[in-house]
Amino acid sequence: MKSTLRPIVFVAFLATAAAYAADAAANWTQHCAKCHGDDGQGATKMGKKLKIRDLTDSAVQAKFTDEEAAKAMKVGVTDENGKTRMKAIPELSDAEITALIAHVRSLKK
Repeated sequence: MKSTLRPIVFVAFLATAAAYAADAAANWTQHCAKCHGDDGQGATKMGKKLKIRDLTDSAVQAKFTDEEAAKAMKVGVTDENGKTRMKAIPELSDAEITALIAHVRSLKK
């Protein structure tokens, strides 16, 4: 019985992981790509205007933690003058934020 249960649990895990990946990609497209670009390089019109950092650069990714990325998504980012640089995405659940951070980390070259 145990030998039958393991493959079922594994398949369920893979299905859940695939769902999160799909959600993360859809959330990236909906909430992030306008500024960060589909590839994360920030080479969009808005990304250039805001001087968005290239999220494919490993040095850039090393400069922020997952916790900092989650905070940026939850509350947004402002500059030293209080001007909004990134709007919060309040409709995302913690699980969606975690999946989106994993997506961002996967952009690293």
